[in-house]
Amino acid sequence: MNRTYTGSSGAGRGAGGTAAGGANPPAPRSRNAALVLDLLRTASTAGERGISRLELAEGTGLTPQAVSKITARLRTDGLVTEAGHRASTGGKPRTVLRLVPGAGYAVGLHLDRDELRAVLCDLTGAVVAERRAPLDLGAGAEAVVAGAAREVTALTAEGAPAGNAVPVLGVGVALPGPLDHLRGVLHRVTGFPEWDGFPLRDALAGRLGTPVVVDKDTNAAALGLALGGAAGDAAASFAYLHLGTGLGAGLVLGGVLYRGARTGAGEFGHQVLRLDGPPCGCGDRGCVEALCLAAVGRGEMAEAARVLGVGAANLAGLLDIDLVLLGGRTVTAHPDAFVRGVGAVLAARARREGAPEAVPVRIAPGGTRGVAEGAAQLLLAPLFGRAELR
Repeated sequence: MNRTYTGSSGAGRGAGGTAAGGANPPAPRSRNAALVLDLLRTASTAGERGISRLELAEGTGLTPQAVSKITARLRTDGLVTEAGHRASTGGKPRTVLRLVPGAGYAVGLHLDRDELRAVLCDLTGAVVAERRAPLDLGAGAEAVVAGAAREVTALTAEGAPAGNAVPVLGVGVALPGPLDHLRGVLHRVTGFPEWDGFPLRDALAGRLGTPVVVDKDTNAAALGLALGGAAGDAAASFAYLHLGTGLGAGLVLGGVLYRGARTGAGEFGHQVLRLDGPPCGCGDRGCVEALCLAAVGRGEMAEAARVLGVGAANLAGLLDIDLVLLGGRTVTAHPDAFVRGVGAVLAARARREGAPEAVPVRIAPGGTRGVAEGAAQLLLAPLFGRAELR
């Protein structure tokens, strides 16, 4: 087992509770409170000392009176604290406020086909503790859920400041689809049909005594990338293509994470490229996933990248996206080969169509823990009024 601990920001007052149960840190009671918290979080991640109440009013469009009431409540809840005074420019020095990162934490849990990765993130999204362990997704629901619960409990214990409990908002779980993220119920996970209909959300929440949210690995990663500004423009449209033990896509269209009416969007790996191709775990033949993984298995990374590029070009032509981001263990092990190979196919398509430039291709930030960090954002995003990405 590989365990990593990278420190902790400490627990905020009034935000008690642990992953084993107890009270969670209070969520904002209004959209306005979320707006205030989001500005404070943005300032914190940018390294600013804090924001005055007047600046919060200007940034949110709220009245100074409303901001004063909201920040008073957030201070009582332990989510916000005073951070000194700003030098006077002629009037009374302004008190500045800052977010308390350790007032609450979210667990991000990535269940891959052969590995579990869990991260503990503070309110800014910073990872303060991490665990990895082998996983066999085909070992049966009881064994997988029990193992996941053990790792989450151990993670929160490792991430706790000495003598303090970690106040946990909940656990975000990301794993291969298809699945119903609204009910937290799995469908026929490719290669593991025995999971069909399993209520993972309720099963894990029952063991941990804390809220659980479940989504596809690619959706979780795309959410984290969108919130982190990986595509630049907040209204950008991009595809996150994840190649590891399988292949899938997370889609952000016009700044919004797109799941589809039946939460089935992003099954990118199962577009058929060759009618008489090799069989795929989904039951079809010649899927881009099967072709990609076969090339990877032969050690032909250039061919795997070319196949992935053909699928990416199809997606770019269908959705007119602005950017392709690549991630997953296989990609991060051979980043140059995949950026070069996928980029070449997209460039050739642009030339054929007379487009002024090709859709750019980049490696997604976050590395191999990007999915787990995105899973934590399933809990954090609503706290800061970013639930529209869900």
